[in-house]
Amino acid sequence: AMADTSPPSEQRQGLISRRAVWLVFYAGVALAWLAMARAMQADGVDGQGLWATLCLGAAEARFGPLVVMWLLMAMAMMLPTFAPAVGTYLDLTETAAARRPDTLVLVAGYGAVWAVVGVLGAALQVALSSLSLIGAEGRLLAPMATASLLLLAGLYQFSALKDACLAKCRMPLTYFMGHWRPGAGGAFRMGVDLGIACFGCCWALMALAFVGGTMNLYWMGLATLFMIFEKLPDLGQRLQRPAGVGLILAGGAVAVWAAGQHLY
Repeated sequence: AMADTSPPSEQRQGLISRRAVWLVFYAGVALAWLAMARAMQADGVDGQGLWATLCLGAAEARFGPLVVMWLLMAMAMMLPTFAPAVGTYLDLTETAAARRPDTLVLVAGYGAVWAVVGVLGAALQVALSSLSLIGAEGRLLAPMATASLLLLAGLYQFSALKDACLAKCRMPLTYFMGHWRPGAGGAFRMGVDLGIACFGCCWALMALAFVGGTMNLYWMGLATLFMIFEKLPDLGQRLQRPAGVGLILAGGAVAVWAAGQHLY
């Protein structure tokens, strides 16, 4: 038999197919959603989900379990929105510019950003819980705080920073062409850069978890779908500002309702 004389990088390319990369990617997404669904189903005390029972004691939230919950939530919600960038990078692996195994390193860099966000989200929930501002389901108890968060998220839909961050998310090829870094280290760095850009466009929508409930799978599913659609070049441009108007109106309605409750 003839020995394989192809370069080592090409041999690795052959061992890891596009299909294998996508399989690993979507398996990670599916496992995150399954873990959340299992943890949040009603098998805890008094019909609460397991995470509600573990994370929220009589006095305040427990940081450790909340970190795990937020990490799962961040991965489940944000990894699907990164699929266009993964596909674009995989296309580049068909040339000499990139190696297919480094695609997963790119994803790791992106995930590292959202892992940090998950830890910060857990810390914020602990702080809000200690002030008795959220309930066991992770939803804000003060109507005016809810109204303020809705208004903030709505106004952010019109911001220049949101537009700049969305441009990177919507056009990953343009980003790669202008910020290309070779090798595994470069892939990780670009994944971090894209993760930061993704955070820049999605942080306000993620913060609405405190309106819909950080343990509400229905809200998470709807928010994930919206963020996926918002990052599509054509459809996203038609959704971004109408969504902002809707959030502002919702925030105003909640504020008016809260003021009426206070008066009467």
